[in-house]
Amino acid sequence: MTPTLSQLHEYRTATDAPLFSGLPGDVAVSFEFFPPKSEAMERQLWDAVTQLKPLEPAFVSVTYGAGGSTRERTHATVARIIAEARLPAAAHLTCVAASKDEIRAVAERYWEAGVRHIVALRGDAGEPGAPFTPHPDGYANAAELVAGLKAIAPFDISVAAYPETHPDAASPEADIDNLKRKLDAGASRAITQFFFSAETFFRFRDACAAAGIAAPILPGILPVTNVAQARKFASACGAAIPAWMDGLFEGLDEKPAARQLVAATIAAELCRRLYAGGVRDFHFYTLNRPELAYAICHLLGKRPQNSDKATETPA
Repeated sequence: MTPTLSQLHEYRTATDAPLFSGLPGDVAVSFEFFPPKSEAMERQLWDAVTQLKPLEPAFVSVTYGAGGSTRERTHATVARIIAEARLPAAAHLTCVAASKDEIRAVAERYWEAGVRHIVALRGDAGEPGAPFTPHPDGYANAAELVAGLKAIAPFDISVAAYPETHPDAASPEADIDNLKRKLDAGASRAITQFFFSAETFFRFRDACAAAGIAAPILPGILPVTNVAQARKFASACGAAIPAWMDGLFEGLDEKPAARQLVAATIAAELCRRLYAGGVRDFHFYTLNRPELAYAICHLLGKRPQNSDKATETPA
């Protein structure tokens, strides 16, 4: 029987060199954590930091909430990562429910703790669909926050980007204009919200370049093990969950190991496609679980530089 073109394509795909073979590891990686709320979560976070540290991340970041207790946990976590793990740590900072004086106080505390990198975000109101309302004495948006932070200290600042457009933006063009304002205000780079199609990122990157944006844009990678949770995240930030993802996870609710394998495969393929398109910087949303991010970095050729660093643990 004569093979069809489709069969020939599949045969060639299956017999060519493995997608990840021979990658030189010429990538920079960074990881996002969230501050722990309990002793058990604290142990889980430090296990994640310990496992990922040998990959020598360009930086790690710690998320931040509007409440006072969350702010304190973020500060404590970032300070400990810098002091004990000796990793460059970035603290998230938002405009939500804070005056300019309060933000100055937080930023000055960060600087005193050795924090030199801030991820500056407008932040959300907290309730799904609720409009963002600036504090009467606060910053109205992330661009103002960036400029305000730069006036406080010479922070290195990262900002957020939305390949599928922020839900509050009037249009994709308006969203990119807003990103440009944040970068023009003094930010060094943008980190994207997660997405699941390499073409989505490439189209966004091209649109940013056409708008005169030259700063680095790091793709944010979310390895998904829980589609329902990912869908909740996505609804808040304008990201699309492709229909095929539901199918791949169907029947795996009670099979965590298989679910992790599928999650790693999906995320690794996305990263490999991005790599083929010239991407060399990757930012991973770890959810304080290091295994998937570590596995994907390994496939991309990013390995511990020596055995001493691989076994070193934070105090």
